[in-house]
Amino acid sequence: MDDAFEILNWQLEAGVDLAIDDAPVNRFEQVQNTKPQQKPLESPPEGPQVTNGSSLADRIAGQAGKSQPTPPPPARIISDAVMPDEAAVKSARDLAAAAGSLAELKQVLLEFQGCNLRRNAKNLVFGDGNPVADIMFVGETPERDEDLQGMPFIGRSGQLLDLMLAAIGMDRSSVYISNVIPWRPPGNRTPTPAETEVCLPFIERHIELVAPKILVMLGPLSAKTLLRTDDGILRLRGKWKQITFASHSVDAISSLHPTFLLRQPGQKRLAWQDFLKIKAKFDEANTG
Repeated sequence: MDDAFEILNWQLEAGVDLAIDDAPVNRFEQVQNTKPQQKPLESPPEGPQVTNGSSLADRIAGQAGKSQPTPPPPARIISDAVMPDEAAVKSARDLAAAAGSLAELKQVLLEFQGCNLRRNAKNLVFGDGNPVADIMFVGETPERDEDLQGMPFIGRSGQLLDLMLAAIGMDRSSVYISNVIPWRPPGNRTPTPAETEVCLPFIERHIELVAPKILVMLGPLSAKTLLRTDDGILRLRGKWKQITFASHSVDAISSLHPTFLLRQPGQKRLAWQDFLKIKAKFDEANTG
């Protein structure tokens, strides 16, 4: 039932307003058939004509005084949101750099108007877990449950992530979790490059403020955005990289997103290999 509701909600957000009929219907033909047929214009007789004591000029003047046909309504505006531009990206960089704490960064995001995604989102999804943890997980975008509650990785994907953490002896009290995009895109669509670019300064500053020893990027959007690469997630996953965010350098690894694993359970073995590497790196960092 939840899946059916999610599909209908996505269609409404996308602008769907007609159901599919059993037989194909040509809507353009319907419009043509409903248009009123216009009578050919008749040329008026030459010279002044008098009808009931009124001249042709008087009749034209009388017609001008009558109410004019109601103009058609303006086209429906789907959204008044404006896609982020260079000015919005520059503003995001300046605001993110000026945030001196996670609380300040969250407040900046609550007030930021430069990303159109916030227009349809129910809540800002900022972060969860231990903000001073040694491991930080960064996902992609909030899903429906996350958007409704304003928390990352809840619902089915969050439950799976919790199980994956428990398998290596961790939980949300020992890690910190966030997303590259803090607002849910309509219908869970993929963010545009412009939307991702304007959100990038905020997640980079987010990572810098948490200052983890290990960064885990879950999913292709997270990995490709933070690593600034076009390589696919299956090529990127399981490999350690050193990334620097302003003044903070961190060991980073990519892995598969829990939502993907729910659709492709056969790939869980790859994610398990990645999480064993994360556990080994964590133990090394805390015993070395």
